[in-house]
Amino acid sequence: MGGAEGIFARLAGSLAARGHSITLFTLDDGSVPPFYALHPRIRHRALDLARTSNGPLAAIFANLGRVRALRQAIASAFDGQPPQAVLSFMDATNVLTLLAVGRSLPVVVSERVHPAHYDINLFWRSLRRMAYPRAAAVAVQTLGVAEFFPPRIRALCHVLPNPVTAPETEGPTPDMHRPLLLGMGRLDRQKGFDLLLTAFGRLAAHFPDWTLAILGEGPERERLERQRVSLGLADRILLPGRLNAPGGVLRKADLFVLSSRFEGFPNALCEAMACGLPAVAFNCPSGPAEIVRHEVDGLLVPPGNVEELTDALSRLMGDETLRRSFAEQAPNILERFGLEKVLDMWETILMHITKDKETK
Repeated sequence: MGGAEGIFARLAGSLAARGHSITLFTLDDGSVPPFYALHPRIRHRALDLARTSNGPLAAIFANLGRVRALRQAIASAFDGQPPQAVLSFMDATNVLTLLAVGRSLPVVVSERVHPAHYDINLFWRSLRRMAYPRAAAVAVQTLGVAEFFPPRIRALCHVLPNPVTAPETEGPTPDMHRPLLLGMGRLDRQKGFDLLLTAFGRLAAHFPDWTLAILGEGPERERLERQRVSLGLADRILLPGRLNAPGGVLRKADLFVLSSRFEGFPNALCEAMACGLPAVAFNCPSGPAEIVRHEVDGLLVPPGNVEELTDALSRLMGDETLRRSFAEQAPNILERFGLEKVLDMWETILMHITKDKETK
C-alpha cells in the first residue's frame, strides 16, 4: 500500500466522520487487511479482481470481467441501491470505473502522480483519453497535472491538494544516531534514492557525525544496499524498512530530503514539514513547488541535479541556525493544506456533481 491508498483511506474516513455513507471497493481478495485502518462507518468490499493475466488477450478478457464485476458491485453498493456518486483513485482503476459506470452515475477520477512521467503503456493511455471525458470531474493535485491533459479533459479538472495531518507517533521507533538526514518513500526508481545516496556519499567526509536514513520498502532495496556498501557507508546509510507510524522518527530527525524524479503531491514531504522538519527537495513535477516555500521553510533544487542537491544539503547540514529558522516555518503547511480545508473542497465538488445529475 502506498501514499495514494493512505490518502484515500484518510479522505474516505473523514467524509464518513462528516456523516457521508461510504462503501469502499478494492480489487484485492481481502485476505490481507488494509494497511491503513478504515473508519468504522466505512463498508469495505474486496472484489478479488487483481489477478495476473498470462498474455495480452487474457488481459483484455480479464479487464472486461473487471468492468462487469465493478458495474454490478457499484449498482448495488448500498443495500441493493446505487450510490449518488463514485470516487476512483489511480489511472487504470479510473478507466475501469468509467467503463463500468459510463454516465449513469457521476464519477470523480483522481490522478495521483504526474501522468507525463508515469508510463501506463499505450493501451491504457488510449483508454484514458477515451474514458476521462465521461467523468463528472477529474481531481488533480497541481495545476501542472491539469495542464498535461488535452482541453476536453482539462475542462473537467479541479486542483485538490492532499490533506496534510501530522503523522502518528505511536509504535516502535528505531534508534538512530543524530544528527539525522531523513528520506521516506517506496524504494523504487521514481523516488530517486540512488541520487540521494550519491549526494550523501559526497558529503559524508565533510559531515562525519551525520547519518542518512531512508524509511520504506520496495524493489530497489538490494540495489540501494549494494550502493551504500560501494560508498563505504553501510554503517551510516540506514534502510530500516517501512514504519506504520513514522512520526516518531520524523520528530527526531534534523533535516528531510525529497529526491524524487517525479511526484504527484508528495505526502512524505508534507508529513515531514508538519513535524517541523526543514526540507530540501528536487523541484520535480509535480508538487514540491506548491509545498516548499523556497528560502522560507526549505530549499528547492533543479530536478535530478545531484550537484545542486549536494550543495543544498551541505548548506543546511552545516548551518543549524538556518535549519531552525526553516523548521519554525515548516508546520504552517498544516494551515495551507489542512484536512478540514481540503475536505471542504472535496465536498463542494461532490455536491456540485450530484446536483447536476439530479437536474438532468
